[in-house]
Amino acid sequence: MTDAPDIHGTCPARFDGVKAAFRRNFTDGPEGLDEIGARFTVCQGGEVLLDLWAGHADTARTRPFADDTLVPVFSTGKAVMALMIGWAVERGLLDYEAPVAEVWPDFGQAGKSAITLGQLMSHQAGLSGFSPAIDPTVWFEPEKVLEALCQQAPLWEPGTASGYHPITIGYLAGEVFRRADGRSMGQALKEDFAGPAGLDLWLGLPDAEHGRVAQMKKPTSAPDLGPIDAIKTAAFLDRGSAPAGRGSADWRRMEIPSANIHATAGALARMLALALPEGVAGKALSGATRAAMTRERISGPDRVLPFDMSWAAGFTRNQGLGIFGPNPDTVGHCGWGGSCALADPETGVTAAYVMTRQSPHLIGDPRATALINALYAAL
Repeated sequence: MTDAPDIHGTCPARFDGVKAAFRRNFTDGPEGLDEIGARFTVCQGGEVLLDLWAGHADTARTRPFADDTLVPVFSTGKAVMALMIGWAVERGLLDYEAPVAEVWPDFGQAGKSAITLGQLMSHQAGLSGFSPAIDPTVWFEPEKVLEALCQQAPLWEPGTASGYHPITIGYLAGEVFRRADGRSMGQALKEDFAGPAGLDLWLGLPDAEHGRVAQMKKPTSAPDLGPIDAIKTAAFLDRGSAPAGRGSADWRRMEIPSANIHATAGALARMLALALPEGVAGKALSGATRAAMTRERISGPDRVLPFDMSWAAGFTRNQGLGIFGPNPDTVGHCGWGGSCALADPETGVTAAYVMTRQSPHLIGDPRATALINALYAAL
């Protein structure tokens, strides 16, 4: 048990239970994983309901976690990626039911010509990793990654099952977006949403912002993937299953929508409002686009994650998991180490949790779950 840090931010009295849960994560964290630095932000109807942050932005606990501390949120960024694809669909640039090969002909090689955008975004394409494995430094050369993905045969029959694509989905979705929109996803995110709305949300972090990035404390143990097979090995365990061999600055500069978005919790919570009628920065998705983006596209045992999953077009659906509160239709995503973001169409609530001490939980980190449960108890 550690001493409670000073907690900063905004928390009306009715959310005292959330503040207490936030404090407990620092003083008596689940599984002994006391927080180092963290932030939890909740919005509703365009207004901030509560915003709490505390602790330190470095593992030596010398730099305070501040209002402008940026955190790498890893796969939580897939929620932003899903929204950007939805934004392209809204403008008629993409169609969830159309084959990816219509906008990216080379993608149709090796038995992939019929894979639709909706299948791709719901992890049904069979491209969760490379077989054979690639050199981990190749991830820093996007053109080579995209060429290899075009040539790669699916690891299972597309459309028959989901299999979480930890990193490849970011390259795939990013290229589909670029071909449809003409801009990179990071550029469009900045120009259409982050810039106009003043969101501290970055896909491709400029060098001038690197000094604000929190230092992460890696998990003390590996995640439980269940029984290991060739598909899980390609996705998570091969030497080349994730980028390596280059420095953190190179990683931050990259645009990998599935893995390297940097943000504050407040920016994530506000961006997730694009999944709700209110939208962001004066831009909103139609009811038809939101329905197509968030509806269940496949459910059942995932070929990569050791869970029964309900996948929308890029979002984890809360159906069957219960990690994002009581509404099964809430959508969101979790990131490596414990971060998460969600949008609840029933209450109109969006929320995001970021932290610097990572846990081995693949989804539903107990620290985030405690905060979300306390939030819904107060609503």
